[in-house]
Amino acid sequence: MLILLPPSEGKTAARRGRSLDLDDLAFPALTAARERVLGALEELCAGDPTVAARALGLGATQLDLVGVNARLRTAPTARADQVYTGVLYDALDVATLSAAAKRRAAGRVAVTSSLFGLVRTADRIPAYRLSGDTTLPGLGAVAGVWREQLGPVVIEAVGSGLLVDLRSGTYVAFWRPAGVRTATVRVLHETNGRRQVVSHFNKATKGRIVRALLEAGADPRTPARLAEALRDLGWVVEEDGSRLDVVVSEL
Repeated sequence: MLILLPPSEGKTAARRGRSLDLDDLAFPALTAARERVLGALEELCAGDPTVAARALGLGATQLDLVGVNARLRTAPTARADQVYTGVLYDALDVATLSAAAKRRAAGRVAVTSSLFGLVRTADRIPAYRLSGDTTLPGLGAVAGVWREQLGPVVIEAVGSGLLVDLRSGTYVAFWRPAGVRTATVRVLHETNGRRQVVSHFNKATKGRIVRALLEAGADPRTPARLAEALRDLGWVVEEDGSRLDVVVSEL
């Protein structure tokens, strides 16, 4: 099983640690593409910060993030599961998993990244700011770069198992599953008989789902088996082919 997560927009910068080494990251087939994206981002951010901020969709009060991007090769790094923050990652809380669940996370979880394509939870990366819908001068749309690269890498990582796709819409555009058994999970918040997708419930529940699957050691190989595993863990799940709807009424 490979659980594919979205990144967080906000990130926690490491205070100390060795600098970035692309050769140390998982999925080495992506190294050349990572170098291209990193180089384009560095070149943009080494120039006029106002121009860079506009290209990156940053406001006038966020110019410091341009400087952060200009220093990515020398900035300290930390584990990806410490750099990515926010509701999903708070709910997943890798640091407090059991030892066995941490080992499973290292081998079964990958994060989609606009800068690195895919990273494992233990990969050491710097904090950066690059949204998935960004177009970089001289490179083009970041999503387009990864669309050409991720398919073979993900298919190899999944093998004969199941891809559990928890990415958000922006990062689904990086690569649409093909040639691999896939389950997508949607979280619906139900109140007064009405169901809707609510960002906070969606992210928090996905984090808790991943945490529970890792702690339980579940390794389903079909969407139906994943649905069974989630029901056993206490969720209300409705199946629609390869899509699973998890229905929640409260956090």
